[in-house]
Parts: sequence; structure tokens; C-alpha cells
Amino acid sequence: MEWIIDLLRPGSESLASTILLYSFVIFAGIFLGKIKIFGVSLGVTFVLFVGILLGHFGYVVQGDTLHFLREFGLILFIFSIGMQVGPGFFSSFKEGGIRLNALALTGIALNVVIMLAIYYIQGGADGSTTIDQLVGVLSGAVTNTPGLGAAQQTVLQVNPDAYDISQQMSMGYAAAYPLGVVGIILTMIVIKKIFKINVDEEIREVEEHNNDSQLAPHVVTFQVTNNLIMGLSIVKLHTLISANFVISRIQKPDGSVIIPTAEDVLEENDLVLIVCSVQDEEIFTRFIGPMVDKKWEMVQGPVVSRRILVTKTEYNGVKLGSLRLRMGYKLNATRINRAGVDLLATPSLRLQMGDRITVVGKLADIERLADKLGNSMKRLNEPNLVTMFIGIFLGILVGSIPLQFPGMSVPMKLGLAGGPLVVAILISAYGPKIHLVTYTNSSANLLLREIGICLFLASVGIAAGKDFAATVFNETGLLWVVYGFFITVIPLLIVGIIARGKYKLNYLSILGLMSGGYTDPPALAYGNKVANNDAPAVAYSTVYPLTMFMRVIVAQVLILCFL
Repeated sequence: MEWIIDLLRPGSESLASTILLYSFVIFAGIFLGKIKIFGVSLGVTFVLFVGILLGHFGYVVQGDTLHFLREFGLILFIFSIGMQVGPGFFSSFKEGGIRLNALALTGIALNVVIMLAIYYIQGGADGSTTIDQLVGVLSGAVTNTPGLGAAQQTVLQVNPDAYDISQQMSMGYAAAYPLGVVGIILTMIVIKKIFKINVDEEIREVEEHNNDSQLAPHVVTFQVTNNLIMGLSIVKLHTLISANFVISRIQKPDGSVIIPTAEDVLEENDLVLIVCSVQDEEIFTRFIGPMVDKKWEMVQGPVVSRRILVTKTEYNGVKLGSLRLRMGYKLNATRINRAGVDLLATPSLRLQMGDRITVVGKLADIERLADKLGNSMKRLNEPNLVTMFIGIFLGILVGSIPLQFPGMSVPMKLGLAGGPLVVAILISAYGPKIHLVTYTNSSANLLLREIGICLFLASVGIAAGKDFAATVFNETGLLWVVYGFFITVIPLLIVGIIARGKYKLNYLSILGLMSGGYTDPPALAYGNKVANNDAPAVAYSTVYPLTMFMRVIVAQVLILCFL
């Protein structure tokens, strides 16, 4: 049995032992991370603590292997996040998103201010806690693993031999993280008590707002009774009505249903099925006639409605209008579903891989268009590795560009964390416009992200485990926990009071703002449980892209400014 003893004993650095060690740390960490205490779990972050435990008992990984797995895991994790948040990154600054993102940025600034205040109060460079340790505490307090990875990578970029400093960051992160998760949820409860918020009323307000939502396509039937438009062609009607709309079907008085072309004219008592924005409904009531309650799906005839999946790469980034659906196929596109969100099918809308186009027309014409666009679910299930590794390649190049700023001892680089993040955001946001296929189904993206973060956390934990107990389980470690709690709670309280007291934001949106501002899924899960709707998730997704980007950049800047 010596072979198995050699394989499992602490200190073994063979390849087989390393793989076994990583496998155990990851599966044990994921399993234990699912355990909930008072309804809160640490999730995949528990991989870090299992790694620390085994590192404490003498399990090690050969230096080059550990560094490669840590950095490659970080790149996979960061790049997957960039691809996920990229499509909504720039649109998150529009309308109400500006206020939410401004509040999230305020929280980030307050986190840094409080961290720096602690640093100088406890003695600055001569104090018991160094700036690199506090940056680790900051990352743990705001539950942001990419920020920790970016800071560690920046330290090693400045000084390749500074592995001890990198491990000190990991210890600070691990000390602050548990209370970071708990502190976010506690602050949510405190805000609720301060403003005496009735959650049921907040839910009712969100539901009323959703009913009046002006973003989703609105399908409604009108009866033509306005004498002034009778005899007008569809193209002429578009020149008179400035709103975006699509006339999907027209039922004539004799009961026949047609797919209108630009030359078709409206006649008295025609029933017109229109897809528009809900705020434009009154315009059509005035121009065309009264609304009619009609179930078009029950109409018998050659006209049907189907969804077509865009799966051919040559149509990625192509404008919908260039397909000439009415002239070439005698079809009307009424709306497009992209990642679960319905969009109005305007001619200027650019298609992306994975879009589902709802079209109305004869079945034979729909099948012709389906053959042209692909309509193959199997095609979408194939991983798009070309774009992924092009992005990683470009991201590492971008991350290696030196940027000199006044006051910094060395040039700043986005590094192996910031570079891939920036490139992934840009590729996923603008790739379709240059016909670059960026589609990755959610399962594939999540798999890459989870593999990356598990490799990174396991590596960090194993490396930090040796000195963790001696460093953290003493007076200094206790101070780190307290520092982290202050960094977590004080900014959240200030931002929450501003959001509710000054801007009167809905409490459910505040829950999403707090979760997204700290990029914390457990807190979002708590918010979703309180809300029982998607209001927290909407606010979370609005601030998450910019927050994630800024957390990574801020961690790097702090290291460069003080080292």
C-alpha cells in the first residue's frame, strides 16, 4: 500500500498527487459551500478555505505548476465574466442605470476611503497591517475575488519574487470574506428597519411598474374605423406615424388573413395586429381605431407564427432590414428574443447568434427563411473556442501594455486580469458589428467560469495555508475581521440611506444595488427570496458590469500607488 501512501501524503509534489489534491480541494469546497447557515452559504468560495486547511497540514504544489494553474484559472474566470456582462455593459449607463451605477461607484469610493482611513489610523507604513494586507481585506470585505486576483498579479508584476506579499493578501481576503457576506445581508435588514419599509408595498409598486413597462414589445389588435387612413398603404402609414411598429397581420372583413406588404392598403373594419411599444398604444388608437380583444392563434388559415433561431455565422451582425423579409419571403418579423429578453423587430436592429426571430406568414415561406438563417439548436451547442482564445490572446497583449501615470513608481498594466476583462467586454459588446461570433450558451460560459474560479481559489488557498493559522488566529487576524466588517457595512449604509432617503428607490432595487455593488451572488439570492420577483436581479445586472470592472482596476491602482 506504499503507492497510495506516497500519493496521498503531505509534501508530495508528483503530478498525480497534485491532480488529486486539486480535485479533492475543489469537490470538497463546492460541497461544503452549499451548506447554509441562517440561510446564507459561501458557495464556491469555500474552495479557498478547504485549500487553506490542506495547505496548513503540509500539502503543497510545485511552484511553477501552482502559479500556472492560478493565473490560467484567473484568466478563464475573468474572461468568462467579461463575455457575460459585455452585451449589457454600455447600455447599463442609459436612463435609470446612470443613477444606480453612480450609487455603486459611490460605494466603491467609500470602500477605498475607509480602507485608507484604517491604514493611516493604525500607523500607515509603520502600522501592524500593511497596505497589501489591507487590499486583501478590502477584496474579501466586498466579496470580490477578481479584485484579489488582479492585486496579486500586479504585485508579482512589479516584483516577481513577492510571493509572500501575495499570500498575505490571500489571508486578508479569507479573514474578511465570511463577515463580508453576512454584513451585506445585515445592512439590507438595517435599511429596512431605518425606513420602516413594508416589503409587500414595495412588491406591489414593482408589479405596477412592470405592468406599465415601456421596454418590451406590446402586441395589440386595432379595428380600422378612421376614415382619414382608409385607402392608405402600409408604407404611407409608416411615414405618418413616427413610432416604431410592425403590422404583423391583417384580417379582412370577409375573414381572410394576409401578411401585409408595403403596398397593401387599409380598408374599413380591417383588424390589424400591431407590435409596438406600450407607450405608443394611444397613438394607434387615435390614428386607426379602437382596440379589439382577439386571439389570433385560433384563426384558421395559411398564416402561422413561428420562431426561427439564428445559427449561421454569416448573419451575425447583419441588420434585420437587410434580410428584406417582406419583399423576399412575404413574412413579417414581429419581435426578437435575445437571451430571454424580447426586443422590437426594427429594421436597424443587428442580429446576433442565438437570436430567436418571431415571424408571421405562410409555413412554406417560414421554412425557406429558417433554412437560410440556420435554425439549428445543435449549432449553438458547439463551443465557440476560436473567439474565446482570440480574446484571451488579445487580452494578454492589452494587459501587457505599460501605462505611465504621475505618482506611480512603475507603469501601470491591466495585467492578466484587467486585459482579458476589457477585451472580453469589447468583443461581446461590439463583436457582432464586425461579424465576429461571440455567442456562448449560458451553460458553457458558466462551466468555464466555475472551472476558472475553482482553480484560482484552490491555488490561492493551498499557497496561503502554510502560514494562515499563525497569521490570522491572533490579535492581528481579529483586527482584519473587524476592519473588513467596517469596510463592508459603512459604505453600504451610506449608499442605502442615499438611495432610499434622497432618490426614493424601491427597496427591492436597493437589494439588487447592494448585491451587485459587491458582486455577491449569496446576497442576491437573499434579495430574490425577499422580493419573490426579478426586481433585485434587474438592479444587480445593471450595476454588476461596471462594478466588476472598477473593482479589478481599483485593486491594481492601490497596489501600484503604495508599493
